[in-house]
Amino acid sequence: MPSSTHILLVEDNPDDIELTLRAFRQHQLGNEISVVRDGVEALDYLYARGQYAGRNGNCLPTLILLDLKLPKLHGIEVLKEIRAQPITECLPVVILTTSDEEKDIVESYRNGANSYVRKPVRYEDFVAAVRELGLYWLLLNTPPKKRA
Repeated sequence: MPSSTHILLVEDNPDDIELTLRAFRQHQLGNEISVVRDGVEALDYLYARGQYAGRNGNCLPTLILLDLKLPKLHGIEVLKEIRAQPITECLPVVILTTSDEEKDIVESYRNGANSYVRKPVRYEDFVAAVRELGLYWLLLNTPPKKRA
């Protein structure tokens, strides 16, 4: 695993947060996992504003796991903003959601999602899916070098 991996989990469901964190811990993936619970908080975190104004805005996550159906700002709008800003435009964003609606899948890819994963219902399947996501995006994937 790279020396420092940081995952930003954007999820409003407490049960899904706990399952995801447990799965990453179980497989020892990710040095740090930050959790935000709505779309506005996700953007505030990424751009070091609002309650995250003291955070180093140049320290970006290695991977963003983004739910779609979020309070305050829908996941697609969060994705659009991530892709619109030079500092975040190349960050890997995986949509991790319960939605299997074709329009959500199409809109996610149309707006720059790197992957779309439907959350499995069974615990074992969910853990396996998170493990595979972590292995691919944190170990196998080669992201572009950070911009100066």
